[in-house]
Amino acid sequence: MHPRIERTLIVMPALNEEESVAAVVAEVFAHLPGVHCLVVDDGSTDRTAEEARAAGATVAQLAVNLGVGGAMRVGFRYALDHGFDYVVQVDSDGQHDPRSVIDLLNELDHADIALGARFAGEGDYVVKGPRRWAMVVLARSISYLAKSTLTDTTSGFRASGPRAVRLFAAHYPAEYLGDTIESLVIAARAGCVIRQVPVSMRARAGGVPSHNPLKAATYLGRAGMALLLALLRPRVVLSYNEATS
Repeated sequence: MHPRIERTLIVMPALNEEESVAAVVAEVFAHLPGVHCLVVDDGSTDRTAEEARAAGATVAQLAVNLGVGGAMRVGFRYALDHGFDYVVQVDSDGQHDPRSVIDLLNELDHADIALGARFAGEGDYVVKGPRRWAMVVLARSISYLAKSTLTDTTSGFRASGPRAVRLFAAHYPAEYLGDTIESLVIAARAGCVIRQVPVSMRARAGGVPSHNPLKAATYLGRAGMALLLALLRPRVVLSYNEATS
């Protein structure tokens, strides 16, 4: 067992993922024995919560849809309240391979946040067009802020160490792209160390993708606006408790 696994909380935001969530929870427990898994049911209208609970996960069921950022804020607060030092976000649609969680946790030896990077030499995940252009611009901008080479700043597959868990439990953004772009801007400006780990991305095990061609066409503008707003917000200063790991 990995020495950090019993202090690690796997957080899985889930919106109408009844087709895949149980299998993903089972895979998490199979590859990461001893870990605790929290599924945040983000206002689903199907049997997501029931399927997750039956598979052995703890379920936080939100009355309304808050988006990934709102769901992750619930996860970070749960981690802080229940004594977990590490949080790893895993998608409930099966795209993230739980076996890569160990690599992310190992990277926390040198960082506060470890990103699972899809464009760093592992796997064959491909994104084209405006969405890809936006990803490149965001990666270069946030790499400058973080003083680290990051190629996939919109990845939701990421691990947070004690300082980041304390920071995000109080300041995790809930708005559009806040869970990816703004959270990294907040962390970088607060002095958190951000690194990346190459990971491969799998096909969805079920459900409906959150992006379609129309959304992809507007992604570039929205991503740029999200980055601008994140930079305009006041810098978050870590309190003594947040800064002490």
